[in-house]
Amino acid sequence: MLRPHFEGGLTNWQVAWSLSVSHSTVNDLLGRFQVAGLDWPLPEDLDEAALEAELYSGNTGKSRRRPEPDWNQIHRELSRKGVTLQLLWLEYKDRRPDGYQYPQFCERCRLWSGKLDVVMRQDHRAGEKVFVDFAGQTVPLTDPRDRPGEPSSGVRGHLWSL
Repeated sequence: MLRPHFEGGLTNWQVAWSLSVSHSTVNDLLGRFQVAGLDWPLPEDLDEAALEAELYSGNTGKSRRRPEPDWNQIHRELSRKGVTLQLLWLEYKDRRPDGYQYPQFCERCRLWSGKLDVVMRQDHRAGEKVFVDFAGQTVPLTDPRDRPGEPSSGVRGHLWSL
């Protein structure tokens, strides 16, 4: 990547296209080259292993730890009206700019919420109760007789037996 850039005069995009790598890979390598304080042409006594050690000296192979959100707080906030996971992520990133990006934030939230024990046991006799599920934030509906309403659904609570 270094030779086509320095000797061939190719741009980062051209180097990336010619080597079938992403341009961010080329940008990363050239940034490491600059940070390492190396000059082109490279010294004759610098072999591949030494060059790699110079470019990746700060990389210990361990992934860096990102600040973990307070998942209990996230869970409580999600139960509030109008609060979305994206809104909570934006607030998290404002407080922790080095934190998780949105897809990883959502994945970790999903994994955390999968550990919750969410069980609601209800004892009832068949046909004794009706369970209604309201649709949350709704668009007002008006029926032809000018009666306003909101969408909802109801199910009678009974068991089918064969």
